[in-house]
Amino acid sequence: MSTRRSVAFIGSECYPFVKTGGLGDVMYALPKALTKQNCDVKVILPRYKCIPWKYQEKMVYRGEFHMDLCADGRTYYVGIMEYVWDGVVYDFIDNEEFFGFGNPYTNLVDDIPKFCFFGKAALAALNYLNWIPDIIHCHDWQAGLVPVYLRTLFADTPIGNARTILTIHNLRFQGVYNIPTIQYWSGLPGYVFNKDALMQNWLDANMLKGGLTYCDLITTVSNTYAGEIQTPFYGEGLDAHLRYHSGKLRGIVNGIDVDLWNSATDARLAEPYDISSVLTGKKENKRALQEQLGLVQDDHMFVIGLISRLTDQKSLDLVNAILPQLIDGHTQVVVLGTGDERYESAFRYYEGAYKGYVCSNIMYDEGRAHMIYAGSDALLVPSLFEPCGLTQLIAMRYGTVPIVRETGGLKDTVQPYNQYTNWGYGFTFDRYESGLLLDAVNRAKTLYFTNRWCWDEMVQRDMDVDVSWEKSAEQYRSLYMELKP
Repeated sequence: MSTRRSVAFIGSECYPFVKTGGLGDVMYALPKALTKQNCDVKVILPRYKCIPWKYQEKMVYRGEFHMDLCADGRTYYVGIMEYVWDGVVYDFIDNEEFFGFGNPYTNLVDDIPKFCFFGKAALAALNYLNWIPDIIHCHDWQAGLVPVYLRTLFADTPIGNARTILTIHNLRFQGVYNIPTIQYWSGLPGYVFNKDALMQNWLDANMLKGGLTYCDLITTVSNTYAGEIQTPFYGEGLDAHLRYHSGKLRGIVNGIDVDLWNSATDARLAEPYDISSVLTGKKENKRALQEQLGLVQDDHMFVIGLISRLTDQKSLDLVNAILPQLIDGHTQVVVLGTGDERYESAFRYYEGAYKGYVCSNIMYDEGRAHMIYAGSDALLVPSLFEPCGLTQLIAMRYGTVPIVRETGGLKDTVQPYNQYTNWGYGFTFDRYESGLLLDAVNRAKTLYFTNRWCWDEMVQRDMDVDVSWEKSAEQYRSLYMELKP
């Protein structure tokens, strides 16, 4: 643990201030875990209008300056507001013009200038505060220009020697716009707009692509996904670029907040349980779930949970195709989530058609999610692609056996059950076919109904897996050490 590392996280969202997805969780949990591992962490975020007032009112003014941003020398105000919580320092970049209207993301026309400004202001703020980190850890396309700025406009400033890591949480969003616009708003020199750095299709600039070129290391949120994104199917148009830079690409799986997700202390459960009481505890929670959702009350039912955004990415067409074959008088399916109209309607239809055996909660309700994790026997995660995935980790922590497609983080975290060695954490299938998903569910049901002793062992084995951030934070820390000898 000897050497202390200072790390600046730069990204567009962070729980509890502002969160739209998994990125917000990582920006919160990883710095917290790193402070426990002898890292000095500062998180830099935009000060959006939508950050709740209870946090805004506790922010402390740390200074302000004007920064030239655009190619024509146009300058902008940069204010720095600070909030310290749980050993982590949060610095919010204040500018009414860019962050004054509500939500973090609006549309590309507004978001491109906003994040050109944010990336440059974050670096300028570190220089202004004279807080010079060893490592600058950037997240997704919104911070994609940070490594580019650092190696060009900031190369001769105090911060110029920092090393950079860029983490890809979701490759689908890249910050692509025409070259003149990004050149104007970033004020970056013309030579970075070449086909090996920012340029794409000769006419556009791609902020994420530029960051991938100029950063020292690229990470993504699982080992398998790191390999997948180098193929055309998962590469979202950047697969060749990622293959070229594969030497600096690593995969580290996310963790989950084990205090928030803890079946032994979870106040939302009918009966909290731990690894020693899971077999009776799950029975109580299943009964409560059946009662609350109007399902047939029967301890012998095999209850399958599905907690997901109802979109194509989550492979709901496969679930849709096999659902009628799952309902056999011994199986119940509980769905929770919102999304595409056609999936919402399909699940509502199934609830009507199979009263007492299917319950579709077309909403997002955190409390109900906790109950489904605790009351289900298995959780379905058949995603088309899944960079990391958190639901399978939460399920394991609650002793709920995951049934997943072998992609991204699902493949890395769920070792398939092997009946000969009686080992594994769940049931998996590989190709994207509804028949294979049905087969995986049937293998799970067979074990559950014909060999309950082996099933119960798997439940306890899953609860025993370390899904905390601690392990991931250790891996990030060793990357930081590797970068800065």
